[in-house]
Amino acid sequence: MKKDETKNGVSLFGQSEYLMDGDPLEEIFALNLGDFVSEHLISEDLAKKISSSAKDKREGLKNQLKELISIYSSKNTLRVLNFDSSHAAYTSIANTVKQMVDASVCRIYMLQDNKMMLVGASDENTGHEICVNFGGKDFAFDDDTTYVAMRTPAHIAGVIAIQTSDNKILNKEYLKLVISIAQLFATSMEMQEQVDEVNKLIADVNANVSDMQHLRAELTALIGDLCDYQQNFVVELAKAVDTKGQYKVSHSQNTANLARLVCKELGLNEKTTDLIYYAGLLQNIGKITLPERIFATNGKLSPEELKKVQEHINTGVNLLMNINFLSEVVPYVNYQTERYDGSGKPEGLKGQSIPLGSRIIAAADAFSAMTSDRPYRKAMSVEQAVEIMMADSKWDPVVVEAIAKVTKP
Repeated sequence: MKKDETKNGVSLFGQSEYLMDGDPLEEIFALNLGDFVSEHLISEDLAKKISSSAKDKREGLKNQLKELISIYSSKNTLRVLNFDSSHAAYTSIANTVKQMVDASVCRIYMLQDNKMMLVGASDENTGHEICVNFGGKDFAFDDDTTYVAMRTPAHIAGVIAIQTSDNKILNKEYLKLVISIAQLFATSMEMQEQVDEVNKLIADVNANVSDMQHLRAELTALIGDLCDYQQNFVVELAKAVDTKGQYKVSHSQNTANLARLVCKELGLNEKTTDLIYYAGLLQNIGKITLPERIFATNGKLSPEELKKVQEHINTGVNLLMNINFLSEVVPYVNYQTERYDGSGKPEGLKGQSIPLGSRIIAAADAFSAMTSDRPYRKAMSVEQAVEIMMADSKWDPVVVEAIAKVTKP
């Protein structure tokens, strides 16, 4: 491929000189893959590695498939819920979902021998099956139980069943979160099936080229779905956190939006801005594991409840560590409770020793909280909030000044 012909490609693969000639699908594959692979994973070396090193077309395809499954295997990309097929894992996930949506019970059923059999639960109920008619929807209701389908293109592979403590229909934002989790479940199962097929073809010395090309196309399409579902999971998780915190507005989204405006005001590059945006969106992710009642007590918490709230950052960091594509935001979230004057936690960092992203999130979070209605107080005006923050040594004055500029009426 000539250099002057590669400049119009939408991805590095599309611009590479190392693509194999003579196959129009190679360019399609290159352009598609460019949409799915994170920018920092794409390099000229990778393009060269999966193509020019190939002795023939079959080996080239095998190398491409190896690269795809090494980057996107369920082990590497779907650790969000520590997914595997063991009973202990399903039970662990059921307990996690129960905490997230403040339910009384969560049970997980999987399709086995054409029956939906219980494989994990947050209670002691074991050994039975269910039959649910979803009527083409992703969820269904039955008395006090909400059923969410784990839907694959071929069939419904499993069901997540949620019972609420007050016998009410599951909250709308919590329902959206469980649907996003069910999508990740279904995609992880599909991904594992594809990975198994890929490994068989790679091991076959006489593997058919057209079969490998077909599987490559299916795998790249599945990767696209996976990326979409991961992004959706993050958005729905942030909304659920706000719901649990009883914000009347989208606090996490507002914090993230403000953080992005501050980044632009300070002239930060696009990648750093995006990371800080996601950190702002998820800075309170640890609160998802706390019960709703803690956030409706007008600030009067027991010592045990207060300890749980104080430790939510650590819980959030642990959750983020299991979301591969968000691992780079962990330092920003971990140090967001540090304060510019050194009075914060966890390490008592001071001034510019605190990551800039953390300073931006801390200030944006405080401003967003001050200017939002809470169950126990009314929102402050923008001017009031800015005045308080400028007079307080806890926040970076440069960041506060940027907030004042971007929020000025």
